[in-house]
Amino acid sequence: MGGGRTEVRTALWRVRGMQALVGVTVLGFASFCLTLASLPVYAVTGGASASTAGLVTAVFLVVTVACQATIPTLTARFGVGPVLVTGLVAMGLPSPFYALDDSLAWICALSAVRGAGFAVLTVLGATLAARVAPPERRGESVGLYGLAIAIPNLVAVPAGVALVLDGHVGWLSWLAASPVLGAVLVPLLVRSVAPEPGPAAAGARRAAVLAALTPSAVLFFVTMAGGGLVTFLPIERPDGVLATVALLVFGVTGAITRWRSGTLADRLGTGRLLPTALVVAAAGLVLTAVGLSAGAGWVLAGAAVFGAGYGATQNLTLVAAFARAGNAGTTTASAMWNASFDAGTAAGALALGFLAAGIGLDWTYAVVAASLAAAVPLASAAARAPAHA
Repeated sequence: MGGGRTEVRTALWRVRGMQALVGVTVLGFASFCLTLASLPVYAVTGGASASTAGLVTAVFLVVTVACQATIPTLTARFGVGPVLVTGLVAMGLPSPFYALDDSLAWICALSAVRGAGFAVLTVLGATLAARVAPPERRGESVGLYGLAIAIPNLVAVPAGVALVLDGHVGWLSWLAASPVLGAVLVPLLVRSVAPEPGPAAAGARRAAVLAALTPSAVLFFVTMAGGGLVTFLPIERPDGVLATVALLVFGVTGAITRWRSGTLADRLGTGRLLPTALVVAAAGLVLTAVGLSAGAGWVLAGAAVFGAGYGATQNLTLVAAFARAGNAGTTTASAMWNASFDAGTAAGALALGFLAAGIGLDWTYAVVAASLAAAVPLASAAARAPAHA
């Protein structure tokens, strides 16, 4: 018994497969996070209007979503390792070329190629997180995977904005090539995970999509809010100081809750945790909206509270999607969850820009907070017992 407890507390940090997954994830998401909030700012400095700057993120993520549905088929044909290496190279290799031109068309073209690589990283990263640990510790494994994503979000999002605002686009571009280094870790990662289940029949894939639909819908609302925060807060506060600190605070609280909520989910389930996380996210966005008029302290408080709800909701919706889809539907559920994540972020980066142009960013954040609150019943439904037999 005592040995079992020690295993629960320490083993996942020490499993080589988990270490390789963390390495690949950190290097891959460092590139994504460095460019997420900074490229729209870069486009504005090149002459793009603030209302269209979110097109950069939208193009990246539209391509990502379009490609994510193909990943289960590609891995069934070519294997996880080759597909993952190809995705990492596609994401990292074009990045240094951002420094050549600041036109919106050029930035979007490079982002489209990188978006295809990001599709591979997101789907296979989540799938491998589910396979690197036993089912009863899946929440903990997903939490560690989420921490590996949150660390770049913590550091690279504000760093990317700061680099662009200070005129260091060359540094940004080369640092964003980091996924190429992750390819070295892929063989160890693939050897360390449990064998992949055989290809699912069409009916089973459809059932997995339906099972993951409700958690993924909740995720869409939260990532839409997150996309609106990271894209437009730096544009609204272009001096860089408040935006950079707010994004740093957002990353800290998101990292903590995305990591720790997984262990809580293993013990308590997602039934109460997921609706609570959504309420916290809504409250944080309201505080941020108030802060745009009331002062910097409110913005920072809002970013902290929103980050806490944002991080927890990501972890809990992924755990719920895997639980509802079952082991045979893991890759399909991962593709569905990731498509919702990226579609939500793209919607926040693009659509909210046009809304903000009409009613102001503060009222835009208030409207999105209301949509999060309205989605609480959906979060309760997503956290119920698995839909499959």
